[in-house]
Amino acid sequence: MRRLATVPNLLTAYRFAVVPFLLLCFHPDASPGVSLLAFALFLSAAFTDLADGYYARKHQIETVLGKLMDPLADKVLVSSALIMLIPMDRIPAWVSFLIIARELCITGLRGVAASSGIVVAASRLGKFKSIAQYTALCILIFPLGVLPIPYLHHLGLGILYLSLALTLWSGFQYFYRFQEVFLPGTHS
Repeated sequence: MRRLATVPNLLTAYRFAVVPFLLLCFHPDASPGVSLLAFALFLSAAFTDLADGYYARKHQIETVLGKLMDPLADKVLVSSALIMLIPMDRIPAWVSFLIIARELCITGLRGVAASSGIVVAASRLGKFKSIAQYTALCILIFPLGVLPIPYLHHLGLGILYLSLALTLWSGFQYFYRFQEVFLPGTHS
């Protein structure tokens, strides 16, 4: 049990724990204070995603549980924001759908690979995708009108569209790598 309670696993658990509070904070009529709380919670959770893997590798305390739960925590966190920002009219539903669909497909592929003893590590493009998603969502969660920054929402949408492109492109890369491993000889 002690081995499971590592710093990286606790950081991953924090991302799961934040989600219910985010769901309570995301509301079209939320006060600026509640919206700032949602922003602070999401931002802190996003930083734990960057910190947990680095810490685990640096201190050589990677666990099987961590490898399984870390990407799941990321997807739950991002998906909750993508879904809850739709009724707030901050993002188009189709963008949320495409990002979440890609994440589900890649999670399925990783599960198939893992059942065969193959670990499909995140690519560099996948890491850029995550950073772009977190950046866009932080901007889009930030309460409108709190800071006099013109076009802040448009900036967030622009970064979200960039993250969508990176999400789809990295998804195609995963499918290609999966095909190379599980269906050798089917590509030229």
